[in-house]
Amino acid sequence: MMEKGYKLNDRYEIIKSIGEGGMANVYLAFDVILDRKVAVKVLRGDLSNDEKFVRRFQREALSASSLTHPNIVEMYDVGESDGTYYIVMEYVEGKTLKQLIKKRGSITLSEAIDIMLQITDGITQAHDSYIIHRDLKPQNILIKEDGAIKITDFGIAMALNSTQLTQTNSVMGSVHYLPPEQASGKGSTIRSDIYSMGILFYELLIGTLPFRGDNAVEIALKQMRDPIPSICKQNPSVPQSVENIVLKATAKNPKNRYADVREMHEDLLTALNDDKINEPRYIYKYPEHDQDDETKVIPVIKQKKPGRVDRNKDKEEDVSLEEMPIAKQIEDDLKKDKKISKPVIILTSILGFFVVVLLFIFLLLPYLTRIPDVEVPDVSKMTVVEAEKKLKELGFEVALEVKKEESSDIEKGKVIKTSPTKGRSIKKGSTITIYESLGLDTYEIEDYSGENYIEIKTLLENVHGLKVTIEEKDVETTSNYGEQEIIDQSVLAGEKLTKGDEIILYIPKAIEGYPDMVSEGWTLEEAQAFCNKYEITLTVAYQETSQYTPGMVVLQSREAKSPVVKGSTLKVTIAKEPESTDSVNDGKPAVDVE
Repeated sequence: MMEKGYKLNDRYEIIKSIGEGGMANVYLAFDVILDRKVAVKVLRGDLSNDEKFVRRFQREALSASSLTHPNIVEMYDVGESDGTYYIVMEYVEGKTLKQLIKKRGSITLSEAIDIMLQITDGITQAHDSYIIHRDLKPQNILIKEDGAIKITDFGIAMALNSTQLTQTNSVMGSVHYLPPEQASGKGSTIRSDIYSMGILFYELLIGTLPFRGDNAVEIALKQMRDPIPSICKQNPSVPQSVENIVLKATAKNPKNRYADVREMHEDLLTALNDDKINEPRYIYKYPEHDQDDETKVIPVIKQKKPGRVDRNKDKEEDVSLEEMPIAKQIEDDLKKDKKISKPVIILTSILGFFVVVLLFIFLLLPYLTRIPDVEVPDVSKMTVVEAEKKLKELGFEVALEVKKEESSDIEKGKVIKTSPTKGRSIKKGSTITIYESLGLDTYEIEDYSGENYIEIKTLLENVHGLKVTIEEKDVETTSNYGEQEIIDQSVLAGEKLTKGDEIILYIPKAIEGYPDMVSEGWTLEEAQAFCNKYEITLTVAYQETSQYTPGMVVLQSREAKSPVVKGSTLKVTIAKEPESTDSVNDGKPAVDVE
């Protein structure tokens, strides 16, 4: 553990620790040469002592440093100092995607698609540069306050691919997103990254992982054999077009996945289009579990020859079929066939009749009596009574329990949606659940004084959909406040806002004291600009004097360094050239000019 103030390689001054993991510790540091904040990731444990890994890590990290993309954390430096191996990268203020999921659970559909679009855009750039990440997971995805995504850990992920990893927490963290081919010991391809992104997309939509277990081996086995749980069944609001992206990305057989990330990115862009949202469920073209056919050798069959008494020994002999005389056996069989030909014909006729009957029952009858599919109508914005009537007229059953949800688009008492959703073709007589609107999604404002404005802004914008503006507010000194502390707000605690409403959060801005305008040689114009900036009323007087340059301040009513108060009055006296030498009187009263 590096202490605060330690200077790594005489360049990166450690500020604080910002993360610990099974592979590395991460520190916020200051680059004293380039005068900027950076993130320094220091390798730890057996990885630093493994020369093969260190060499590969340095090589792969340098390769990844060539990547330049808005959604990829930029690598600045790779080095070693006194046996400590480190990489220096762009410092990103924000949280990991894993922290966001733990805090909020599932992400809204639009947010999840936006996040995945940024991730696929960044990974496309990496794959175009012949770089495979190999360890994509939400712990390696950073999300900034403005929603921008940054993918990190390219160098470590690539180096780990050829190293046996023993840290339990690292294995357990990665195995949830591990493609089946990697779990079975095969190599990684660009489709391996696609699988990991499919699992990540599932977690964003549902809030939990698809495969869980007590240990890494159990989870890896599920990755290889278990089908991914249906998203639409768990969350009916997710359209089939979106679930299809997850199904295609997480196919066990890489042949059934997207050919490249760019193809997945295109599907994400059009997933919510009207012509795609109700597309049929994705069906895999190739078998999910390929098994190599094995050629089996049938052993030589032995058959006992009918008991033949040997003159020398009294026992049966074992003879192979190739050695047995079979002519007599065939002749006997023909005779038996002639005797049973009539019963066989009768039995065959009866069986044929039953086959025809069964074919009718199982094939033709279901076709004649099958229940037709009916498309679920759009009953949104109708009253519950109107919606029930329309659904029943089409032959559907309606669930007795009407579910209620808040909605900013549909007024209270009207239908938001149905499950199954509109446009889906289902069997006539199926049960449909109606979702009724509770009205606008309102949020009661609290007193945020003393809170960190970044956290409150993120909460109000991302969770409650409010528009938040940050403004500075004058204070005499900032010593009583934190740098990011809220000191006031435009909406009082207890008031309720709805999605899209605005609120202003104020943070401290220190007002310096009055300047010494006389000794600093201020002009009237400069004094006026100062008063305009701090909303001070300026009163001007003039005094004839030869000691000062005309137009300069010779006297001010507020002492230098005294507090500046908004709305107060400042009086300044401006030097004026004497009208004549005889009439010079520096003690002459000044003339006020309002």
